[in-house]
Amino acid sequence: MSVSLINTEIKPFKATAYHNGKFVPVSEADLKGKWSVVFFYPADFTFVCPTELGDLADEYAALKDMGVEVYSVSTDTHFTHKAWHDASETIRKIRYPMIGDPTGAITRNFGVMIEEEGLALRGTFVINPEGVIKVCEIHDLGIGRDAKELKRKIQAAQYVASHPGEVCPAKWTPGEKTLAPSLDLVGKI
Repeated sequence: MSVSLINTEIKPFKATAYHNGKFVPVSEADLKGKWSVVFFYPADFTFVCPTELGDLADEYAALKDMGVEVYSVSTDTHFTHKAWHDASETIRKIRYPMIGDPTGAITRNFGVMIEEEGLALRGTFVINPEGVIKVCEIHDLGIGRDAKELKRKIQAAQYVASHPGEVCPAKWTPGEKTLAPSLDLVGKI
């Protein structure tokens, strides 16, 4: 049985990340006060993972311009993240923190642990500045994600947060028309 994490506050955690050539402490407090993405992936030195993390690295500057920080997480250690960063041209592009979760505590907090394997599913969580999860997307291991679509979802979440009473329809992008749910709209869309 699955329980939705939407509109729940992130649970406390403490971890170490590899970030810009250094090992840095990271906790749930670091995710508050700004929009954040927590991007789980199964393991370093694998196949689909570097394509996703590289794609996210390509969109990182645009996400930062939107006031968003990205945190990738796997059950590898922060030492393994550094080794992968040093060994892979694709991973070398990454400028966001790569959190090590060797105990699986963070991965379990977000409900994406594959217990039999000790690995994370591909889970993407968008968290608002109050530390509340607003987007949750979980994929099987063989299905890669698209950073541009993630960016669009964050833009929609930010818009809805700053425009009470409005919602974003399918494929909405900034500048397009939104909806104001009301009795008058029922059955008219």
